[in-house]
Amino acid sequence: MNTDAEIFFENAKKWNHEFDLLREIILENKLLEEDFKWMHPCYTFQGKNIVLIHGFKEYCALLFHKGVLLKDAANILIQQTENVQSARQLRFKNLTEIEEIKSLIKSYIREAIEIEKSGEKVAMKTVKDYSVPEEFKQILDSDIDLNKAFYSLTPGRQKAYLFHFSQAKQSKTREARIKKYFQKILDGKGIDDQNFKIF
Repeated sequence: MNTDAEIFFENAKKWNHEFDLLREIILENKLLEEDFKWMHPCYTFQGKNIVLIHGFKEYCALLFHKGVLLKDAANILIQQTENVQSARQLRFKNLTEIEEIKSLIKSYIREAIEIEKSGEKVAMKTVKDYSVPEEFKQILDSDIDLNKAFYSLTPGRQKAYLFHFSQAKQSKTREARIKKYFQKILDGKGIDDQNFKIF
């Protein structure tokens, strides 16, 4: 048992009974070790993340880190948002829902471990898979410094900018977003990087 995970379960005000049952089901599999990551109980196989327990307002869930690779014959795994590439959730609203599929949960956990043992990887999107909004493309084509700065960023930072810009439905909004981050790109910073001032 992990001390931080223990504290998490003891302090859970919502979903405490559901969390306890999910934990019990997971720990029946002796190949898994309990850890605590991202402020949640996480269960690992030889140091690799397999499944995580977390709770939300409307439901609690098991998050399978490579859930997209599970066969999901019962068609019960959920992609949290359209941008989540690898992880998939099993969601529950009460104890009964968990009890009803206990054996299925165990089989999904076993399959997730087998996937990890096999070394199979999730094919993640690359920068080339993200479309460059026309407004940004025009600026990149006309501004050599911005072009050089943008393509010097790490792939993760490039993807974050392209995703953020393209999420805006209107051209005016896309232009405003590009303008807002123009200098940050020139400074070689990612969308979430902090600007530190030296006094």
